[in-house]
Amino acid sequence: MRVVILGSGRGSNAKAILEAQRDGNLGTAHVVHLFSDQSDAPILAMGSSFGVPAAFIDASPFRTKLDGEGENRFIEAIEACEPGLVVLAGFMRVLKKGFLTAFAGRIINLHPSLLPSFPGLDGIGQALRRGVRITGCTVHHVNEEVDGGPIIDQLPVRIEEGDSLETLSEKIHRAEHELLPAVIARMSAAWGIGHVGS
Repeated sequence: MRVVILGSGRGSNAKAILEAQRDGNLGTAHVVHLFSDQSDAPILAMGSSFGVPAAFIDASPFRTKLDGEGENRFIEAIEACEPGLVVLAGFMRVLKKGFLTAFAGRIINLHPSLLPSFPGLDGIGQALRRGVRITGCTVHHVNEEVDGGPIIDQLPVRIEEGDSLETLSEKIHRAEHELLPAVIARMSAAWGIGHVGS
């Protein structure tokens, strides 16, 4: 199963996926390309570290969504990779109908909360401010509703007394680095028998 990863930032989840691949823990999945909408995003450096091509794609003209000419550029570049799965790993743009249609059923996203609780931006901070005792991370299929697609899997994280945004973020990131590669490995097994699923 050919995998394309999209990210906008540090690339810690991309690194976790690539480490799992290197260590033989990604099933039959194989990352074939990394793309970012930010020309200076550290995720792009992950490519050379693991021998995977990485490239910046200009997502303009919009700042927070992937639409118009930017959407077309992303679709063209990703289609050329012939992916079985497109993984959003910290990709900070809302996907629109054209992209969702082009890769229907093949896009998954990682979100730092136990959806449907705390969707949207700052899921970790939302949970901390709300005072819940359990939060975590979710991998879900992507549809037109932001963070509203069918849930594939989740990993809970306990919020302890004294946890700060920084300490809770560290715990959730560790959970993300465990969950996302495991989900991809399971999906690659399903892909091997003719379909993508959880």
